[in-house]
Amino acid sequence: MRLANRPLRLAACATVALLTAAVGCAPQDESPGGPRAAGGGQQSCDRGKLATVADGKLTVGTDKPAYAPWFHDDAPASGKGFESAVAYAVARRLGYEKDAVRWQTVPFNNAFAPGEKKFDFDINQISISPERKRAVAFSSGYYDVRQAVVALKGSKAARARSIADLRHIKLGAQVGSTSLDVVNDTVRPSQPPAVFQKNDLAKSALKNGQVDAILTDLPTAFYITSAEVKDAEVVGQFAATGPAEEQFGLVLDKESRITGCVTAAVDALRKNGTLAALEKKWLTDAVSVPVLK
Repeated sequence: MRLANRPLRLAACATVALLTAAVGCAPQDESPGGPRAAGGGQQSCDRGKLATVADGKLTVGTDKPAYAPWFHDDAPASGKGFESAVAYAVARRLGYEKDAVRWQTVPFNNAFAPGEKKFDFDINQISISPERKRAVAFSSGYYDVRQAVVALKGSKAARARSIADLRHIKLGAQVGSTSLDVVNDTVRPSQPPAVFQKNDLAKSALKNGQVDAILTDLPTAFYITSAEVKDAEVVGQFAATGPAEEQFGLVLDKESRITGCVTAAVDALRKNGTLAALEKKWLTDAVSVPVLK
């Protein structure tokens, strides 16, 4: 993926279009994952031979720290943790073994901000949304997400049994996250929420009493309460809303020529049961958590 050569590639497409309407420069589709593998021209999905940032390598981005249960011991390259395992499973489907995968630190908000990317795909609990798709491309979803509320045991927030019960307490969430969207669009609290650059800061604020509760995705909520803030509990989860459930997707450059290849890999892993097996291995079952309505 030589993104520096975009103008040349687009110019070449224009020339080809004058010669024949049947070759290259095909319009991009509107599938949930983003453009086809062809992008602005024909792109093969030959194993290990994709148009990647570094020839013969697959560059994967994620934030630091890389939180559990998505990663283990802040070590994305270990293959341990749900997202690390998913990244390597996708890489293998694309023809890249573990030694051909390199990791790059990418802050959460930077992953889906406008502009050229220096990774082939980013995996960092990033939900697919129409707004984000204006700036980047997404694969199809690799995980179906529910948002949850975490509060200190015995607190007023811990006694919440409905969305209405949350409206008069101080809530917090990470900036740019769908957790913050749920606070603003679903809960609609009577006071502005606290917004944090990272979940670590949100957890500290909860422990210090600066907020009454924080919102995060459900697996992260389980990990926070089991391993990080022992006197906290998962109060409840939010039901899926809208025409489709929230999903995490792999993020790619808007002009990436391998989006279709990556999407095909994710779809294959979902179909053959790999994603379900990895979810069972690394993530906690959410059945017992009440739904806040």
